Amino acid sequence: MKIELTRKKNHKHWYAMGTLVVAALIATFLLNAEDALVVSSGEVDVLKVEQGNIDLFSHAFGELFSEQERLLTSQASGKVAEIYLRPGASVEPSTVILSLANPELNRAYQSAVGDYNSQKVQLESFELEQQNERLDYQSRMADIEAALERGQLELSVNKQLSERGVSAKLEIQRAELTVKQEAKKLEFERQKYQHFLKVQAFQLKQRQIELEQLNQQVALLSNQLDDMQVKAGIYGTLQSLEVGIGETLPQGTVLGRVGSVDKLLARLRVPQHQADQITLGAPVELTTRKGQISGEVNLIESVVSNGVVIAEIKLTSELPSDARPLAPVTGQIFIKTQINALYVTQNAGLRPMSQLDRFVLETDKIHAVKRRIQLGGLTEGKLIIQSGVDVDEHFISQMQDEWSVHDLMTIREEG
Repeated sequence: MKIELTRKKNHKHWYAMGTLVVAALIATFLLNAEDALVVSSGEVDVLKVEQGNIDLFSHAFGELFSEQERLLTSQASGKVAEIYLRPGASVEPSTVILSLANPELNRAYQSAVGDYNSQKVQLESFELEQQNERLDYQSRMADIEAALERGQLELSVNKQLSERGVSAKLEIQRAELTVKQEAKKLEFERQKYQHFLKVQAFQLKQRQIELEQLNQQVALLSNQLDDMQVKAGIYGTLQSLEVGIGETLPQGTVLGRVGSVDKLLARLRVPQHQADQITLGAPVELTTRKGQISGEVNLIESVVSNGVVIAEIKLTSELPSDARPLAPVTGQIFIKTQINALYVTQNAGLRPMSQLDRFVLETDKIHAVKRRIQLGGLTEGKLIIQSGVDVDEHFISQMQDEWSVHDLMTIREEG
């Protein structure tokens, strides 16, 4: 008979392992308890993450400027004789801003007028001479026509006499030869006359061109003399004046600038990273100190300067009372509508397009865990959240320096 003995199991190592696990949990709890930050509810400002469609705008600064501008330049050399207006003055197209003096230009104009009048008289005399030459040609042709008619008459008479036996055949032949010669002579003179008329036309045209050149010279000098009285040319204001009394100026010198007041555009400096998202025709809302102006994007420059791109805005609404050239404006340029975007209300300490660490509340609203949150752009007071939190979650908007070493937070209710 075989007797089997059951060996008693040893549970001591299980007990030891359980003790270690419990100790580890206790240690973890104690460590977490030590790491947990305890603050009162009055020390924190909690933001709720919301979700919805958001219109994205680019926020930009700029100024108004004249849609119509005119650069004033000296059309001829001269000395500044008088200045009638200063920058800021209202002007009309005929308003004289300053006057220049140039005695040599006056003499040149008088000389050109004299040359023109002399050439005009010579042209009239030349036309009379041509008319006389045409009359001489016509007289010679008339003589030939008369000789031809006499020859034809003589030929007719000789033929009649020949029928009666009175005229000799030789007389008839002589008369026929005379008629042929006079007819050819008349045809040749007529051809010469037509050629003569063409030559006369070219000669007259050349004289007329010379007279027209003199006339243009007179007109140019007259305009330059008139431009000695520098006029605004448009309705608006004198924006700048670049010269002083007594200055001697060469032709083409910039004298000043005139710009329209009622017709304005806006110039906004858009951040480079947003410029590519803006489309032509996009609506814009501009704000001045005394009102708002609606507009649309008219032009986007391709040149980047100091991290910004210039956008030109066409104004589509009435202008407020303080709208004038160079008046500062702020603008909101529509970019797009972002569907189901996560966002919070803008709060101090939250910087757009940045990463930050914030405590996110658990569902019990007592405990909070630190997370890294990626923020997007800011539009109309709403700060878009790209990652780190979800809709309906809450996080603490501000982070004090001493909180940054903790990962957990416990919020203690006051009172």
